[in-house]
Amino acid sequence: MPAAEPLAWDLSTPAFVADPHPFLARLRRDAPVYPHAVENGRTEWMITRHRDCLAILRDPGWSAEKFPSALLERVATDPQAPFSVVARTVLHMMLVKDGDDHARLRGLVNKAFTPRAIAELRPRVQAIADELLDAAGRRGEFDAIADLGMPLPLIAIAELLGVPLEDRALLKRWSDALVTFLDGSIRERGLADAAKACVEIRSYMERIFAERRARPRDDLISRLLDARDVDDRLSDDELLGTVVLVLAAGHETTTNLIGNGLYTLLRHPDELARLRAHPELVTPAVEELLRFEPPVSLTSRIPTGRRPRLLFGREVGGDDEVSLVLSAANRDPAVFRDPDRLDLARGDTRHLAFGFGAHFCMGAALARLEGQIAIGSAVARFPSLKLARETAEWRPGYVLRGLVSLPLKL
Repeated sequence: MPAAEPLAWDLSTPAFVADPHPFLARLRRDAPVYPHAVENGRTEWMITRHRDCLAILRDPGWSAEKFPSALLERVATDPQAPFSVVARTVLHMMLVKDGDDHARLRGLVNKAFTPRAIAELRPRVQAIADELLDAAGRRGEFDAIADLGMPLPLIAIAELLGVPLEDRALLKRWSDALVTFLDGSIRERGLADAAKACVEIRSYMERIFAERRARPRDDLISRLLDARDVDDRLSDDELLGTVVLVLAAGHETTTNLIGNGLYTLLRHPDELARLRAHPELVTPAVEELLRFEPPVSLTSRIPTGRRPRLLFGREVGGDDEVSLVLSAANRDPAVFRDPDRLDLARGDTRHLAFGFGAHFCMGAALARLEGQIAIGSAVARFPSLKLARETAEWRPGYVLRGLVSLPLKL
């Protein structure tokens, strides 16, 4: 890259937020292993080629324990430390665990997300989508985020967990605060809200846990409590961290999938018409939309054990972070033919929208189901659907990429 190019890696610039893909294409072509200086002398390494992202995701020498565990443990066990409750909650999420701990926590939740379990949810997810679209039709106005993309996966994940649906506004507020903290590109600005949310959700979930202990149900919280109280395979902090992660990750990313997918389709009218003419294309269409504008743009790893190691011939410090730019990998011309063209019949599922390897998104099957139903139903229900405005308002942050709102004309 030219010498001045490092200044261009500013995730907050309007041009980058509106369309990061031209910059990422140059990065992938000219500097596919790109060192970007961050605070305290650390380096963030930007990886943009598909083959390189895949190699790192497969390699146990790269760890998902991105937060400094020793620091989090000190903060989490000091009740006087600011934001200790955030550290205590995040420290016990499977998202930032490796090896046996990750496998154990994932195994306790995985049964809720098997293909068979997800297939059984299809009628209920379709019913929720129909109710939401019916309401939009009666009002004569439709915001694809507020009226479909947000409530559909939130209702589905609340029902799966066994959390009262009447509390979904609270759950959404807490989830928004937590995912802002988990988005490393905007973490600092969300720390205070995340701390408040963690305190409130811990108090709320302790009441839910007490109710489920007294009267177990056929829901995920009851099964996790059984693992905690009967099998002793889950600590109290792991129980809360797992429930919070399932709640937040279980709907925020799918909201982005639905919103990004509809926005992309409406900006490609030929492909939208193709889907209307051939609704059976909805399954490959969702895969292509995931590739084209993924709901998670970036994930990261650090050297396992925080020991310096080589990265494609470059030395990475033990405290450096390696950022895998999934949205760049998904448009790598070495893997995808004509990658900047939307092709709903592409049929190529090698995209990395759900990651890869041990940390492959556990909720991928549910996200796919909800995306297929939401997008397919909206397109079929409203044949004259159009964007109400040409410019999109993207949410702050780059790790999780989604729209603030998407007003549409029916």
